Amino acid sequence: MDNLYLLMIVALAILAIADLVVGVSNDAVNFLNSAIGSKAVSFKTIMIVASIGIACGAIFSSGMMEVARKGIFNPGMFMFSDIMVIFMAVMITDILLLDFFNTLGMPTSTTVSIVFELLGAAVAVALIKIGADSGNFADVVTYINTEKATQIIFGILLSVVVAFSVGALVQYLSRLLLSFNFERKPNWVGALFGGIALTSIMYFILMKGIGGTNYAKQSFDFIGGETIKDFLEHYVFAIVGVNLIIWSALAYVLIAYFKTNIYKIIIIVGTFALALAFAGNDLVNFIGVPIAAWQSYEAWVASGVPATEFAMTILGEKVPTPTILLFIAGMVMVVTLWFSSKAKSVVKTSIDLSSQGETKERFQPNFLSRVLVRGSILTSKYFSVIVPNSLQEKIEKQFEKPVIELVQGKKHELPAFDLVRAAVNLMVAGVLISIATSYKLPLSTTYVTFMVAMGSSLADRAWGSESAVYRVAGVLNVIGGWFFTAISAFIASGVAAYLIYLGGATMIAILLLIAVALLIRNSLSHLKKSKEIKAEDSLNRAESKSVQGVIEESADNIAKVLKRVSKIQENTINGLIKQELPTLKKAKNTVGKLESEIEDLQNNIFYFIKNLDESSVSASTFYIDVIGDLQDIAQSVGFISKVSHKHIHNNHKGLKVNQAKELKEISEKLNHLFGKMREIFDTRSFNKIGAIIEEKKELLIDVSKCAQKQVERTRTTESSPKNTTLYFSILLETEDLIKATMSLLELYATKNKKK
Repeated sequence: MDNLYLLMIVALAILAIADLVVGVSNDAVNFLNSAIGSKAVSFKTIMIVASIGIACGAIFSSGMMEVARKGIFNPGMFMFSDIMVIFMAVMITDILLLDFFNTLGMPTSTTVSIVFELLGAAVAVALIKIGADSGNFADVVTYINTEKATQIIFGILLSVVVAFSVGALVQYLSRLLLSFNFERKPNWVGALFGGIALTSIMYFILMKGIGGTNYAKQSFDFIGGETIKDFLEHYVFAIVGVNLIIWSALAYVLIAYFKTNIYKIIIIVGTFALALAFAGNDLVNFIGVPIAAWQSYEAWVASGVPATEFAMTILGEKVPTPTILLFIAGMVMVVTLWFSSKAKSVVKTSIDLSSQGETKERFQPNFLSRVLVRGSILTSKYFSVIVPNSLQEKIEKQFEKPVIELVQGKKHELPAFDLVRAAVNLMVAGVLISIATSYKLPLSTTYVTFMVAMGSSLADRAWGSESAVYRVAGVLNVIGGWFFTAISAFIASGVAAYLIYLGGATMIAILLLIAVALLIRNSLSHLKKSKEIKAEDSLNRAESKSVQGVIEESADNIAKVLKRVSKIQENTINGLIKQELPTLKKAKNTVGKLESEIEDLQNNIFYFIKNLDESSVSASTFYIDVIGDLQDIAQSVGFISKVSHKHIHNNHKGLKVNQAKELKEISEKLNHLFGKMREIFDTRSFNKIGAIIEEKKELLIDVSKCAQKQVERTRTTESSPKNTTLYFSILLETEDLIKATMSLLELYATKNKKK
């Protein structure tokens, strides 16, 4: 049995490293969102600053490990054998849950997950013990720290509302003061804003980053024998006042005499502060449980008492965590930050939802998002009636966005939002977390930082009529995911604890194998998805301002579409002939992605036309026609793939030999022509279009002949209505597909003649 518990400690150590990786991937959004979204400094600089913050925070985090020992349950009520079951169940569940959210690219709370996992596993083991002793169900409250658990739940719910509201209010006032032309404001305005922001962030570093560590609990003579933590809490206004004067003066000097962009400094310091606090306080979410398990194991071994009789009262005492373990954990977090692709996808979700400009909307609108947006519009109309027009005009002027001139021929990736909003996000998140810490109120840093970013986006009018319903739906999805985190963490951890209690070592091995398999599967799935996003055949929006530029860019898109359509069409016909459902399903899904990309091109038409030179307006008609033909092509091949998949999925009769032979011949000829067309558009050999058009006319005749043959077969030998309907449907859509590609060729042939 001793060896079993030792193996469990080893397993927990390995799980701790894995949990650090998935945890940092999820929580990176907390401190990277503002800096990356605003492009304040280079990505490399952002990562270096965040890495230093994480390393410092990890080393100072020893004092935050208590929640894993006694914050959720009463350790004296459990034996060593019980505690090991709880800790093992918690770690397995935590890794799988966080990795699930990372794979989806959705930010969730590591604090909430670990709290509810500890609660779920502890409740499950407590119920088992109560049942074994023939006790009362109500006795479970003696095992659980119900007061603390309730405080955490209500604190988190309240922080969501407060963070969103305060973020929106501060951003609105900041924009009224600074406008979007903040760089042209007088020096004193920037100095005042910089002083307030830096004071907030520095107090946050002191209170949340350092105030929660063991170092802050030591008393010092130079502050009257008080501890740093007590001093920070007793002299809040004095500390804030002195800091405000110092930082405002320093900001003015930097702006006036050194021409420094104070907003970039705020963002750099704020990123460091949130990274420091994240590592210093959230590290417990990843390694607190394994360290508590290891310290429990040491105490049990030293006691010589059987595992089922050794009460874990030691977990109620303060036990320092070795600095070397904190250093190793910090290094793992830093390495993960640099190399985790999932961290980037989670950050991207937050940035997309708060983007000031146009972005591809990831979420579909739902009933609740439509109702909320409609209600907001009505409220806005009401206020526009009661607010004087003169005041409205002044407010509107502050929210006028500057026109950014782009250099033609150069690819641009504009910031998701400006430096002011990034600074507000960091400042407000820091203040709220600092206040909660000083009053010992529990909250989730993920929830606070995310909701502040969403509130500032709303106030900054990033959610316009074109995007509001999608953005609100996205925020609702993320919030819904948070509730799902709590519920699923509680249930899954409880079930895991129950299974481990029953199955012992065998069940632990099974659960670990399942966890490893799921982690590998999710990683491969995410890698595959990332490769698809970066695929060379993805379509690009037109950025040119001239007719010739649009012709060139559209030619690239046409070549890519033809390549993908050719593959889809070939897979569909082969899958239909061989009755391979997986092949047909893959073809149908691939069409959906292609249609979505073409729809994005169509949605970009407005911005494309606005960007055109006065002398090149005719390019808009050409571009619209090209997209229209691409849509027709995608719809035709989409219809063929869908009806083919439906036919086989419903177990209808397969194609007859003659039908299969005819469709195969048509498919091969069509793909041969697609290959020639791709070569024309890749090499810009538009003078060869005439010959291709003639070949396509011959192919149309072949399709017509196949249809006539099927008519004859239907009159004489055909006995399957479903089979006949499918065959005619494919032929008719193939005919439409050929005509749509001919239309594209004729467009380019006409343009080539005019040159």
